[in-house]
Amino acid sequence: MKKNEGFPKEFLWGGATAANQFEGAYNEGGKGLSTADMVRFIPKEERGSGFSLDVSRKEIEAILADEGDKVFPKRFGVDFYHHYKEDIALLAEMGFKVFRMSINWARIFPNGDDTTPNEEGLEFYDAVFDECLKYGIEPLVTLSHYETPLNLTLKYNGWADRKVIDFFVNYAETVFKRYKDKVKYWLTFNEINIIALSPYTG
Repeated sequence: MKKNEGFPKEFLWGGATAANQFEGAYNEGGKGLSTADMVRFIPKEERGSGFSLDVSRKEIEAILADEGDKVFPKRFGVDFYHHYKEDIALLAEMGFKVFRMSINWARIFPNGDDTTPNEEGLEFYDAVFDECLKYGIEPLVTLSHYETPLNLTLKYNGWADRKVIDFFVNYAETVFKRYKDKVKYWLTFNEINIIALSPYTG
């Protein structure tokens, strides 16, 4: 039996992130609010056994009326938006061949139902993908990873309205066309079952 000396050459070694977890810059570059931007920090001792990061429509409306002194970690992440070059260089240093990440829908279509995309958002992901490819890292891109534009939740009740499917198709077609020469691998939804468990943030 031949000794296995490691992964095959074509094996895609890498890691994964989501825009809402690490990107930050929630109010920069023309980005609109997403459902993830409404998730506040809850101290560990206040979380029950059935703890969920979902927020209800009532909670979202209360936050929009008065945020008070609440903290919203997903709005800031680790500031990849301003440090993507250094971060991607570190991924390359670790030997990554693939980087799974998501595009924040609200950075491309701030309200979700916009007729034209936000060019500044598109340019940001152009720069990120270029940086990945410079190091030989394949971007593996998720279209929806808890980043539904907040307006679609409030105005259309999210995925309960079939119009939101059309808005998603428009978003998907926009990024497919824009990045067709930079992105080979796409995922539609992260944990598609989460829509049943966390309908407002999923």
